Amino acid sequence: MTIPDEFLVPVGTSDAATAIAYSSERARAGATLILAHGAGAGQRSPFMVNFARAISERGIDVVTFNFLYIERHRRLPDRPPVLEACYRAVIEAVHERVEGARHALFIGGKSMGGRIGTQVVAADGRLPVAGLVLLGYPLHPPGRPGERRDAHLPSVKRPMLFIQGSRDAFGAPAELSPIVATLDPPSTLHVVERGDHSFKLPGGNRAPTQAAVYEEIQRTIAAWIEAISGRSAPEPHRSG
Repeated sequence: MTIPDEFLVPVGTSDAATAIAYSSERARAGATLILAHGAGAGQRSPFMVNFARAISERGIDVVTFNFLYIERHRRLPDRPPVLEACYRAVIEAVHERVEGARHALFIGGKSMGGRIGTQVVAADGRLPVAGLVLLGYPLHPPGRPGERRDAHLPSVKRPMLFIQGSRDAFGAPAELSPIVATLDPPSTLHVVERGDHSFKLPGGNRAPTQAAVYEEIQRTIAAWIEAISGRSAPEPHRSG
């Protein structure tokens, strides 16, 4: 297993975000995925580390990073302009630093992190982004379906992969489906049956079952990136 490489990304004139690169061991990667964390936990959360390692094992370089409020040990996320500035800085740094990113750079993330990624690309169509991977897109706050966060999505103008749990309180697949159907270029909605906002199954399921759900999601992400970037993503190596 490759040891992740930690580095700093300057943000503005006085701040920096910590990033971690999970380089693929399965030959030289032809694509890179930036995954941003959700609002409640940083890049070292078990969810983020699990997904970063698993996707890199499928032949794709993965980079995670902390938004500045996490670096400052604060609980509340920064305002959108600050979050977006941080994400843009990471995109620029990864494009310069990681070879696979110059071939095909994908961005996205968990919940809030994915939403900020869509806002950044919607605001600047010149960014070198081939597509977006959105893990639990927060279409609206729980219990407030009228407060939609989709007006900017048609301006993204990139293929997007929405991974959504069927029990997601932030936006059910039935709510997302008609939105995804209108996007150009075509985007994809992958439903995780019985999954919540973090794709967790209802209580009482054994750990191997949950692991299988995550693995199926990770396989879907790798196959989708393969299709968009026009390369073959190798299967992960499994030790005996």
